[in-house]
Amino acid sequence: MALSAGTRRTVACVLVGLGALLIVAALMIPTYTVSKMAKTPLDLEITTVAVNQKDQESLVLDSSSLTAPGRSAEVNENVPLVSQRFLTVEDPSNADEMTIQAGNTLRRIDKSGDTGVLTAYVDRVTIDRKSGEPVAADPNGSIAITTNSKGESLADPVQHTGLQYRFPIGTEKKTYPYFDVLARTTTDMEFLEETEINGTKVYHFRQNVPVTKLADVSKAPTNQLELPAAKWGVEGGEEPVTMYRFYGNTRDVWVEPETGTIVKGGEQLNIFYGRTADKPEVPALKANMVFDTDTVESQLAVAKDNIDQLSLFGRVLPIVFGIIGVLALIAGIALGVLGGRSGNPARPTGPSGRRPSGSSVAASEAPTTTLPRQGDADAPTETIKLPKNL
Repeated sequence: MALSAGTRRTVACVLVGLGALLIVAALMIPTYTVSKMAKTPLDLEITTVAVNQKDQESLVLDSSSLTAPGRSAEVNENVPLVSQRFLTVEDPSNADEMTIQAGNTLRRIDKSGDTGVLTAYVDRVTIDRKSGEPVAADPNGSIAITTNSKGESLADPVQHTGLQYRFPIGTEKKTYPYFDVLARTTTDMEFLEETEINGTKVYHFRQNVPVTKLADVSKAPTNQLELPAAKWGVEGGEEPVTMYRFYGNTRDVWVEPETGTIVKGGEQLNIFYGRTADKPEVPALKANMVFDTDTVESQLAVAKDNIDQLSLFGRVLPIVFGIIGVLALIAGIALGVLGGRSGNPARPTGPSGRRPSGSSVAASEAPTTTLPRQGDADAPTETIKLPKNL
């Protein structure tokens, strides 16, 4: 069914407007919508579990040996360890910033209850939701390692610098500053390689935390102990010897670059007692802790969900909207041009209804009818044209 000229013009205008709108949307979605989406979600809630590698050394100082009479420091070997971190978002948080709270425990699972807890802390830091960097406020976080008589954690204000729990959206192959909670220092996290985990591209980074005297960063009582030399297992008999707790670490992380999600992590912990940093005398904890399989799969799922969302709004929708917009625009312009042309023009007639002279009429042309003009009662209702040779 043919459309009238007016309808064609209306449809053409609608198509042109729709096409222009879709093209603008295709241009705006990657620059506006994606920038709004490319932020750490405020409903973040992540549990990660790391276990010691069974084929590597796992040493733990038996703390009861330091207090039990008649015993010297004893170091247990091949100790099964589990490190668990529960990360949530707390107030203050808003459209641009978020406060992350991470509770971390390291336990030896061959002992039950509190006797199995080796280290525990609660870390809080307010970060930029897009870059992952701590905000400029001072202080921008706190760390709680010790507790009071009621068992409540005592948080010390701590200024955090560098990345920590996630990398920026669009992680690059470069060195990033990275904060260490135990040492309370920021050192370089260096890019090592691009690789894959279960088919997903990841960037492998490594950080070397230098040996740090923990008594200089925290007043926890275990960071400085004075005991008889015999208790430490060193020469000197009952002479008091002060030992300090030292900490070093080599940290590896594998990051999904589009979203900044840490898919896999590992820490080669080295905590020991000594009188100087360059001479370990009593191992306190030595193990290589790596995310377990369930944690890696869970982190991969989070990364893939975020990749799909970024891909949908960053690539798929702009392409679809752009193609449909161009087609609608072309169709509207074409319909508008065709709609401006009328159909076959009416043949001109003279005042009496006859064709002007010079027009060609066949002798056998069919009869034509004319309507009577108003006020002419005798006008014929039909005019019959006869051949001229009669």
